[in-house]
Amino acid sequence: MSNLIPLQFGCCYHIFNRGINRENIFVEEDNYRYFLELFAKHILPIADLYAYCLLPNHFHLLVRIKTEIDLTGFENLSGLPRPSQKFSNLFNAYAKAFNKRYNRTGSLFQRPFRRVVVTSNAQLFHLVTYIHRNPEKHGLVDDFQDWPYSSYQTLVAETEDTCLNWAEVMSWFGAISNFKHSHQMDAEILKIDNLIADDMD
Repeated sequence: MSNLIPLQFGCCYHIFNRGINRENIFVEEDNYRYFLELFAKHILPIADLYAYCLLPNHFHLLVRIKTEIDLTGFENLSGLPRPSQKFSNLFNAYAKAFNKRYNRTGSLFQRPFRRVVVTSNAQLFHLVTYIHRNPEKHGLVDDFQDWPYSSYQTLVAETEDTCLNWAEVMSWFGAISNFKHSHQMDAEILKIDNLIADDMD
């Protein structure tokens, strides 16, 4: 199964997962912020982030694992990092803090975390819009633009002062106007269910 294949250097992935038994993994604003802080600590050194959306009981990430050349000299004598382990470290660190804060025990996330390799530019293009529209799809907001825990508003702000690889995302769309327009297209056009092994429904 694709979910069991270790993440490979130089490849793009849609990474997504949810709470065990569909439990919430984010219950207040600080949780979303802390998850992103841990992401920056554990993942940004070994991957580029293109888009994300954090929802109460699941999340979506669009990333590219850096190449082995990009990571030459990483962690000095310890050798190259294992990307899959880095993601596991992120989820374990978040779960440990979450359990301590809310006085719970046991696993927080379903295992293994899910990943689908991205094999075309068209797939990248559609995944960005799919990820950002997810809160609307799940009925959390009437307009996906109102959801505060996604990368959409950061990307449309047209600033490169962000942990997102803004320039590369914009290069896929050609212009910010195209980026905005793609997010307003008919939802049926944007459906990519066949690209996702097991969605969050």
